[in-house]
Amino acid sequence: MFVVRKPFAFLLVAAATVLSAVGLVRVLADEYKSGIPWKEPKVIDPGPPGGVPSDAVVLFDGKTLDAWHGGDRWKIADGVATAAGGGITSKQSFGDVQFHVEWATPEKIEGSGQGRGNSGVYFMGAYEVQILDSYKNDTYFDGQAASIYKQHPPLVNVCRKPGEWQTYDIYFKAPKFDAEGKVVKPAYLTVVHNGFCVQNNFELSGATSWDMAPKYTAHADKLPISIQFHGNPVKFRNIWARDLTAEEPKK
Repeated sequence: MFVVRKPFAFLLVAAATVLSAVGLVRVLADEYKSGIPWKEPKVIDPGPPGGVPSDAVVLFDGKTLDAWHGGDRWKIADGVATAAGGGITSKQSFGDVQFHVEWATPEKIEGSGQGRGNSGVYFMGAYEVQILDSYKNDTYFDGQAASIYKQHPPLVNVCRKPGEWQTYDIYFKAPKFDAEGKVVKPAYLTVVHNGFCVQNNFELSGATSWDMAPKYTAHADKLPISIQFHGNPVKFRNIWARDLTAEEPKK
């Protein structure tokens, strides 16, 4: 039987430690660094769960729709705005943006298909994420809740029952056009409905429309956001937006 004496065992441990240190130095020496002079990310307060982050533009706080053109037509009570009399359009313009909104379709079911709890969020007046009561409500799939209207159905239907509150967190990347009005970069939409990603960085083919195929028409880099009134008293609360414009590092 071979017995390792304590002094020899100590030498083995010491040698292994030295080799590990040498390996660590080699790893550190070979570490990849991009050399890009990134700007330190800004620190923001995320707020309490369900609250508003500190860098957000509050568009409806439960008290007033002064941030919207047409907001005077909607009814406000108990912290909730109910659609009536026409759509609303934000007074502020946005490009790349995170848009948060909570909504509820009427508890009393009236109508069917597209006539049931219909509304929508429009970016730049051209690109719609559908709002609809899609709980046990048959309609065309690219027109149900959380669809990119007439372009892409949601990956799954996570619509809650009529009258129950639902959330959208929508991440919109605006299209870019060259000096001649041609598309350089298309628009993209990611939609999180009730905590589930139902549109995953979907590339839009152009503006969404009920009666025309999608196509792009050149427009400004920043434009307002609109919420549609489609004749149904859909309720809204806790609306805010965050600028997602990325600042490229200086070369």
